[in-house]
Amino acid sequence: MPTAKLPDAELYYEFCGAESAEVLVLSNSLGTHLHLWDAQISEFARHFRLLRYDTRGHGRSSVTPGPYSISQLSNDVLHLLEALNLSQVYFCGVSMGGMTGMYLGIHSPSRFRKIVAASTAAKIGTQESWDTRIETVKKNGMKAVSSAVLDRWFTPSFRTTHPAEIATMQGMLESANPDGYVANCAAVRDEDLRESLANSKVPTLIVSGTHDPGTTPADGRYLTEHIPGSRFVELSASHICNIEAQIAFNREVLSFLLA
Repeated sequence: MPTAKLPDAELYYEFCGAESAEVLVLSNSLGTHLHLWDAQISEFARHFRLLRYDTRGHGRSSVTPGPYSISQLSNDVLHLLEALNLSQVYFCGVSMGGMTGMYLGIHSPSRFRKIVAASTAAKIGTQESWDTRIETVKKNGMKAVSSAVLDRWFTPSFRTTHPAEIATMQGMLESANPDGYVANCAAVRDEDLRESLANSKVPTLIVSGTHDPGTTPADGRYLTEHIPGSRFVELSASHICNIEAQIAFNREVLSFLLA
């Protein structure tokens, strides 16, 4: 099992695509793991060597004591690049992964050629909403929040017409380690990038879902207005737009990365 040893953890990762191609790192959302990106593999691997990893606390990566921070998760990415001898890469993240990407663009711009930040915001949710979710999971486990989370992840029409995809995502969410999930909830809860976005020096594509209730198109446009030289695209989807709007997502992301 390929894992990178970090100072205090191990990150599980997988490569696919031609070894000679430039590397695109794919970063998962809260409550998912690297298979979140299965719908992108065939298209993206035609152009890049893909590096998928399980964020700390998720999948087959270490579940270290929380709470975590976006700074910590971003440093994990840098340690992963060092462990794999990668000097400069492309980066694409959804939700928490997108927030990680923006943090890296602000604090470690020399390591990244371009960044895609999808379904994310400079500040996500409220202290109260996150604390409520954390307490619910602590007391009752992942199944206690899965229905509400899935309602935010996908539109009602997609949930009705794509039962197999919904079942896969529900299984992914409900199998998440509760301690890791709670620790990552705290990371998202406590991050506020609003005052530092202007310091980003990496070309960035912001992707928002029209029907996303948590990280809205207004949040996406705010990011575009404050990250120098960034681009904005809105897709007909809710939060997990890389699955719900797979074809459009793949097209827009590749168009940006390959330009």
